[in-house]
Amino acid sequence: MTTLAAGRVGVSTSISSSYERFAGVCGVLTGIVGFAYAVAFVILRSPSLSALCLLLGGLLGTATLVAVYGRVRETDGSFALLALLLGVTGALGAAIHAGYDLSNVLHPPAAVNLDLPSQIDPRGMLTFGIAGLGLWAMAWLILRGGQFPRGLGYLGYVTALLLIVVYLARLIVLDATSPLVLAPAVLAGFIANPGWYVWLGLSLWRNTR
Repeated sequence: MTTLAAGRVGVSTSISSSYERFAGVCGVLTGIVGFAYAVAFVILRSPSLSALCLLLGGLLGTATLVAVYGRVRETDGSFALLALLLGVTGALGAAIHAGYDLSNVLHPPAAVNLDLPSQIDPRGMLTFGIAGLGLWAMAWLILRGGQFPRGLGYLGYVTALLLIVVYLARLIVLDATSPLVLAPAVLAGFIANPGWYVWLGLSLWRNTR
């Protein structure tokens, strides 16, 4: 009823071009920070740096996802809202998980076993699983509509699939050094996810449709 009332009085709900440029910058930064997270986690093995990068990436990514929603809702408003909710939940879940890890790095608890799953994001359920589902829905909407380059939609499908596989591998295999976990994680962390956000950010910044 509120939405209908807003429509009757002529309230605009479109995303402004200035916000799209802001979201575009956030998207590019999310891709860069995501790549830095992969380097810190896989190569440098720095818990503090990887947690900081994951925290920043989760927060920056939310601004970009809102701008994507502003476009793809023209194709299907209900599915666009679902994609936004899943994507933002995944991004904020990643930020909260990163905050948990960062607090443990700065002030290590007395407990000996720190390999317990995070209560807010067990084995990356939000960071990888839910985020992957949201990205899959966004990629589907991108390919159905014409608001973004079609190649971005196909890359979104690949990235979403890799994120979901990473979550399932961490849940089932558990060993982070296993090739079943490491291979999709490397592809997603070093190539697919950073590439998706940088391309998305540039598309929003240039206002390309």
